[in-house]
Amino acid sequence: MGPRSVHSSGGYLLAVLSISAASGVLKLFRSHVNTTTVALAFLLIILFVAARFGSRPAVAAAIVGVFCFNFFFLPPVGNLTIADPENWVALAAFLITAVTAGELSARARRRAEEAEAGRREIERLYTELRDAFERASQAEALRRSERLKSALLDAVTHDIRTPLTSIKASVTTLLDELRARRDDAAKLDAEGRREMLEVIDEEADRLNRFVEGLVELARIEAGQLELRRRWGTVDEIVMTALERAEPLTRSHTVEVSIEKDLPVVRVDAKAVAEVLYTLLDNAAKYSPKGTRIKVSAGQADEMMRLTVEDEGPGVPTELRERVFDKFFRAMRDGDIGAQPSGTGMGLAIARGIVEAHGGRIWVDDADGGRGTRVALTLPVGDEDEGSTMQMEEAKVGKSL
Repeated sequence: MGPRSVHSSGGYLLAVLSISAASGVLKLFRSHVNTTTVALAFLLIILFVAARFGSRPAVAAAIVGVFCFNFFFLPPVGNLTIADPENWVALAAFLITAVTAGELSARARRRAEEAEAGRREIERLYTELRDAFERASQAEALRRSERLKSALLDAVTHDIRTPLTSIKASVTTLLDELRARRDDAAKLDAEGRREMLEVIDEEADRLNRFVEGLVELARIEAGQLELRRRWGTVDEIVMTALERAEPLTRSHTVEVSIEKDLPVVRVDAKAVAEVLYTLLDNAAKYSPKGTRIKVSAGQADEMMRLTVEDEGPGVPTELRERVFDKFFRAMRDGDIGAQPSGTGMGLAIARGIVEAHGGRIWVDDADGGRGTRVALTLPVGDEDEGSTMQMEEAKVGKSL
């Protein structure tokens, strides 16, 4: 006999005992209760049995209740005959009501059990789906982590070892030249020594820029980038970046287009100029010599829009988001042919700076469909506050 049979047998037994016990208690207070009270008490017991054990034990309770109701409470009391025809109607109404109420209660119980089973099934499926997603996410995260570690290893190998190799070679040559003086061997002339020192200087700067880039990227990812916002003009920011990038863009034609009467902006001018310098550096690296690089600045709604456009091979649409990933330049997959040297940190840092200002940076097709255009937007700032700043600066200028 299974658990369900035991559970059902217990329901029948409890139904009979409950009606019998209620009949005995109500019989003791026969003078204080009427047939309506008895019927309601029996109905409550039948509803309880239906809700707890189902419709069949409830029907059994209703049948036992009819016999007890007739025998103990309907005249003539003490036998199963009914003297008054109205009592037949009452007894039939009680039986129909009891059976119907029991069936409805049992049906509600079944629906509740089905709903609970459905809820458990949904939870089980959701848990399995969530676990599957977590496993997939962990696998993807592990795969990306391996790619990043490989990219970082490539970057460190190339961008640290190469400068160190050049510095080591130059220093070794200079030391050999000093030893040669003692042995009256061939010596480097002044031009040769100057070239060795320039190599050391350039490679040390390159190594320093790489380390600074790593530190800046780590600061951005940790949310510790501190912006020194000041009111300033877009012209000054653009010219600062152009002057710094002048050695990189000498072999290109640089066009500058800045709208007139642009409002002042409240930004970290040094950081934004660094972003523009990175874009100019990339434009010069990835476009042929003699081609045009165009720098534009204008206002779009409540934002300041800056763009740097080149006439290089362009960036495929599917890679335009990835170019802002850290070390993307060093990753093997997705690289576009043989590329110039770089760490792959420049655009990642640029995006961090722009987003820290509340702006956005993205890659577009250049005009004419040839080349790459990198655009960024920055909030202009409060206009009234900017006007006040300009008036104060004007007063300071007059006082000087």
